[in-house]
Amino acid sequence: MTISPRAREFGDQLERFKLASGRSYESIGRKAHLSKSAVHRYCTGATVPREFAVVERIALTCGANRTEMAQLHRLWLRAAAEADDSTPEEKNQPAEPPPSPAPPSSVRSKRPLALAAVTASMAALLVSSSASTHSAGNPAPASDQWVVGPAWALPPTPVPSTLFGVTINSATGAMPAFRVGAARFWDGGTRWSEIQRRRGEFDWTTLDRLVKGAEAAGIPPLFVFGGTPKWANPSGGPATPYPDSTSAPPTDLADWDVFIQSLVNRYRGRIEAYELWVLANDRRFYSGSAETLAEMTRRAREIIRATDPKATVLCPGMGELWSPNGISFLKGFIEAGGYDHCDVASIKLFQRRPSDPPETMLDIVTSIDRIMHEAGIHPRLWSTGTTYSIATQDRLDEATARNHAVRFFLTGIYARKANLERMYFYNWGGVKIPIVLQPVGGVPTSAALAVERLQHWLENASVRSCGHGITANLPENVWQCEFTVVDPEQSYDATIRWTDRGTATTTIGPRVQELRRLDGEVEALRPGGTVTVGEEPVLLATSRVTLR
Repeated sequence: MTISPRAREFGDQLERFKLASGRSYESIGRKAHLSKSAVHRYCTGATVPREFAVVERIALTCGANRTEMAQLHRLWLRAAAEADDSTPEEKNQPAEPPPSPAPPSSVRSKRPLALAAVTASMAALLVSSSASTHSAGNPAPASDQWVVGPAWALPPTPVPSTLFGVTINSATGAMPAFRVGAARFWDGGTRWSEIQRRRGEFDWTTLDRLVKGAEAAGIPPLFVFGGTPKWANPSGGPATPYPDSTSAPPTDLADWDVFIQSLVNRYRGRIEAYELWVLANDRRFYSGSAETLAEMTRRAREIIRATDPKATVLCPGMGELWSPNGISFLKGFIEAGGYDHCDVASIKLFQRRPSDPPETMLDIVTSIDRIMHEAGIHPRLWSTGTTYSIATQDRLDEATARNHAVRFFLTGIYARKANLERMYFYNWGGVKIPIVLQPVGGVPTSAALAVERLQHWLENASVRSCGHGITANLPENVWQCEFTVVDPEQSYDATIRWTDRGTATTTIGPRVQELRRLDGEVEALRPGGTVTVGEEPVLLATSRVTLR
């Protein structure tokens, strides 16, 4: 069955609530008096409930607040209206049973009870909103307070060159032939099991070559730990897909200490940062407990701090953040105090499907930000990778690959408010991935050159704000970030604008004079006019002011 775009958008929102709650489909079904399969159908968009009351029960079970409920109602209205044109088979699906009587207050969970106070007012609010429509130019609020403005606005913050990182998927020591700001070493012969094949013996040949290559290119390197040697835990299960490694932690953590000390002694002042495990919440890469990993993190930080105090320590990487298991392990690591022992939290941002808009990665950022906030911690964030299944995913067409590569980094800028500082694109050097930047020994692709163009646009730039859709006075599918560019001789304001799908006609400011494209083309504009934007980001620049 084909799922319509609006039904998928509605389902994706429900799924985000589910992920943030940490509940399973079965658990939500029990609380909302629905079957497990029904909850799954709604969260995938395969079915749109005919009554919003069903949706409301799911959202309340997941802890949605009043504003989130109103936004969900708007998505349901659109999806339900679209479903009116569905096939007879779809229309005749049985209705879900009505909710069972509420359990006594003594056995209700605290979060739904707290939200129950808003249910009555929400009902009136949602009824009134169902009778209204809105357009990008004249939005009609569906919540108790409609706030128009950017998603965030801050004092101008420089866009660092290190935002534009790549994971080096090569053991040759070669570095990108296009501009990048940071390099991460993984899948290039630098696993623990490859460097220390036997206790007391180290082979630094590959890592020496990579560090030397990064130094020659002026790129700060990030070393990634992972792949426990089998000698360090003979009974541990294999690490997929590395037959020489185990996913288990070392039996004696003294072996971990020795490896870290030897590594940091050798590369003191040459390696900028250390990521203390590659994919900690994926059992194919780490099958130990969160408590053991927190202790490994504590010990590693003490050694690195004592030996190379200027190095940045990243907590173990957390991927699988679309899944309940991934979220559960992250929470366990927080509870074990793991984030007390690092400078930066490492997360893996990626879309569920390569063809999904890169902006959907912000759902993960929102979920992580909420979890961290509830735990009372606010670490800096670096996005350091992707998902294990990326190598099995289809390659994107050239235009989509170019646009998605650029928007991967723009999404990182958009997430600046959540303390996201750096993005490492996976990967450089490989070809069995959806977006290829440059094969080893080959030339940069159009995607790589577009990323380089974005970096040129943002050289000497400071970001001021980001926003999208009707709350930012833009069409629903339009995103933008605003910058101030100041070089030694002149300054100007710039806006990078794009859509997550399709095209849209947007207005431009009274001082905007030119439009720049990723291929280097520049087009003169009439200030105060309109411009059509699409999935390829464009830069709108104001007149330049000469600095004296």
